[in-house]
Amino acid sequence: MADAVKNKRIFLSSPHMSDEGYEMQYIKEAFDTNWIAPLGNNVNMFEKECAAKLSAKECVALSSGTAAIHLALKSAGVTNGDVVFCPTLTFSATANPIIYCNAVPVFIDSDYQTWNMSYKALKKAFQKYLKANIKPKAVIVAHLYGISASLKEIVELCKEYEVPLIEDAAESFGTLYDNKFTGTFGDYGILSFNGNKIITTSGGGMLICNNNDAELKAAKARFWATQSRENALWYQHKELGYNYRMSNIVAGIGRGQLKVLDDRINKKRYIYSVYEKELTSLKGFSLMPLKANERSNCWLTAVRINKDTEIKPADIIKELEKENIESRYIWKPLHLQPFFAGRDFINDDGKKNKVMDEYTGADDSVAGTIFAEGLCLPSDTKMTDEDILRVCSIIKRLW
Repeated sequence: MADAVKNKRIFLSSPHMSDEGYEMQYIKEAFDTNWIAPLGNNVNMFEKECAAKLSAKECVALSSGTAAIHLALKSAGVTNGDVVFCPTLTFSATANPIIYCNAVPVFIDSDYQTWNMSYKALKKAFQKYLKANIKPKAVIVAHLYGISASLKEIVELCKEYEVPLIEDAAESFGTLYDNKFTGTFGDYGILSFNGNKIITTSGGGMLICNNNDAELKAAKARFWATQSRENALWYQHKELGYNYRMSNIVAGIGRGQLKVLDDRINKKRYIYSVYEKELTSLKGFSLMPLKANERSNCWLTAVRINKDTEIKPADIIKELEKENIESRYIWKPLHLQPFFAGRDFINDDGKKNKVMDEYTGADDSVAGTIFAEGLCLPSDTKMTDEDILRVCSIIKRLW
């Protein structure tokens, strides 16, 4: 038994269904009523329950968070050749929909205080492009690993220039900034229910519409997401449509998962607290920054290993994998990704972004440095205290 525990696979963040079986209750209801697909009561109620949880005006249940970003951009009027400001330190799904719209992404550096979009770099981007008589059509901000960006400053800047703000809250569902949920500060917000997220529907996403025309915007998004089918006796289409709606079965899982969101947040925060207690005394070791005005969901506990430390993130990742434990690098910045090569990048501190790591291609921008020095530790809500301490013990022995 001891060997079985010792070799037990520990995941980074895997699906965690409720012990009470809430999800199966809603799935059974869908089966019993034969509302399997495409829509139904679970979809309608999941939208309403998410909106109520977030105190948001409207929510639209979709097939993925990526689909939600795409429809947010479309709703904001982004089209061919438009410029969209986007964080560089994020998953590619934040920026890919900009390309779907044939628009132009401009990548914005991070700051060390939040690891998210730098307000200073964003302001530089506005000044640079407005000087060239180019007004960005939208700004996307992401909240990585459950850490909120500097929303007060970023919201004020977007309002000053009258540019719509889209919040990619795919990783921060349940995070509070100044006692308000991330995803509800901008004109649009994005949630993801992918299998590794804090709650999951197996796959799916939510578009939050929180602007003055929220009801109309949400109705239009639902229309686009169902192939833009007109209200006619036959199949009539006047606009390009998408197959982006969430199914009734998937939404049933989401309704059940929503009931345990607060429990999952508490466990994620507990995992962070144990890592903080056990590991921050290690030389050069620091955890992702949490702020006094924030209640992060701590989706993943991400850490940095100072570049002058003998131990590197790759050493920890390899050592944990030897013990059947999953960990992961921080997101590689998009301005360093081959697909986005040559796109404009606005840095935080004026450096020329010299390449500092030939293996990963990291540079000395703030985002590049966080990538080069960072990794995500296992943050699975099914982890026991013994599991967390096992991870800590393996890391400690490297020092």
